[in-house]
Amino acid sequence: TKGIDRLVRLLDDLDEISKLESGRIPIIQESFSIQDLVKDVYEELSLKAKDKNIQLLIKKGTERTLDVYADKPKIKQVLVNLIENSIKYGNEGGTITAGFYEVDENHVYVEISDDGPGIAEEHLPRIFERFYRADRSRSREIGGTGLGLAIVKHIIEAHGQTVTVRSALGVGSSFGFMLEKGRE
Repeated sequence: TKGIDRLVRLLDDLDEISKLESGRIPIIQESFSIQDLVKDVYEELSLKAKDKNIQLLIKKGTERTLDVYADKPKIKQVLVNLIENSIKYGNEGGTITAGFYEVDENHVYVEISDDGPGIAEEHLPRIFERFYRADRSRSREIGGTGLGLAIVKHIIEAHGQTVTVRSALGVGSSFGFMLEKGRE
């Protein structure tokens, strides 16, 4: 049943968070193309996006492959959580855009932006807390465990970086994080 499934997901997510918090999950870094990883995630989530007629895009001018040095499965999880959220909360017929920027010779900045309803300013400081919901009324119908962004935050922090959010109501939201640049 749905309730059981939700509980199992919740326990998995909680388990993951406690392991991340205590540093029990090692970060195993390798060099890989961040664009290719985003394309894989887009591919996996394409049906969900199609249901809402949402386009998954790469920002013009940032298509050129950039390699990052990070834990690939964990960064994939970060991207899945962010992009899935954008689809879940996004507007019908909207867009989600991934951009990739070389910040300096050692860092790449990754940004996932949508043109969805946005998040009110008073919620922004708290959205990375576990179980915090900006829109409590919709949390049941939308599903999920309320831990997605907390997991994102922990994974990025385990890489020694921070995740940031910018949002405006009626305009959309952007989540960004820095990663180490790939090694030859």
